[in-house]
Amino acid sequence: MNLAQTNSSIVLVVDDSPESLGMLNVTLNNAGLTVLVALNGLQALTIVERVTPDVVLMDAVMPEMDGFDTCRQLKTKLPQTPVIFMTGLTESEHVLKGFEVGGVDYVTKPIVPDEVLARIRVHCQNAKLAETAQAALDYSGQYVFCVDNQGQMQWATPNTQELVGTLTEQPERAWQQIEQQLAPWLTQSDKASGLELQAFDPPMKAFYSGEHEGAYQLIRLVTPKKTKTAEALQQELGLTKRESQVMYWVSFGKTNWEVAQILSMSPRTVNKHLEQIFKKLGVDNRTSASAISIRVLEAE
Repeated sequence: MNLAQTNSSIVLVVDDSPESLGMLNVTLNNAGLTVLVALNGLQALTIVERVTPDVVLMDAVMPEMDGFDTCRQLKTKLPQTPVIFMTGLTESEHVLKGFEVGGVDYVTKPIVPDEVLARIRVHCQNAKLAETAQAALDYSGQYVFCVDNQGQMQWATPNTQELVGTLTEQPERAWQQIEQQLAPWLTQSDKASGLELQAFDPPMKAFYSGEHEGAYQLIRLVTPKKTKTAEALQQELGLTKRESQVMYWVSFGKTNWEVAQILSMSPRTVNKHLEQIFKKLGVDNRTSASAISIRVLEAE
């Protein structure tokens, strides 16, 4: 398969060796890929603040901040982006360490161009499939994320990330608290009652939604039960009666189709109401609007 014809992915190469960077830059560019380069971990972290790569090629051994520490920090910003380690080290401990910090694969130096291209293609395709699945979960109105058996974050759907970001001023700290709570909870045999996540006020609940390949656990976030009615949204957010009813059910995670069934209107009408709600609340999506509604409905 010719990558130039099938893939326009962005590849971030992190390596302190100009020779390796030069060779990889030529190889990847000739394959039709867009290449970003960083000579150290700090440069890589700065780059991902502005551009989201589809895959990262990470040198394991670098001065100051090595590839393992760089990967660990990078995964807090881009949990879904696959990281492939490049290393001349063949000891199993270094290979295992790469996987422990979030790497998905590794290649040994000297780099074989065809091997690197093949691995990039596979991991980019897998990442895109995962994005599609996550988008489907978002569309269904569910807030879902995935952790490993130790409770460490692997990915979260975009709406889940945005919800957490709007409900707390320090989302990275919130995720760390969630991971700490999940680790002992995942070892329990009975998880049916869920887990109250103390990173939020009021607490949200996490429910176990199943496992994947015995190594990953799917977790669903459920927003707190509402203590007020749609009238509170009408009064405090300046919405019409119908808009407040639509927003009330959207804040429960209901899809447009479900809201339409509840309120006896068409999904198209629900969408029109949401467009007006977004304008009034100064937001551009249902997740941000839901976060505002949750605060109103849960306020003392």
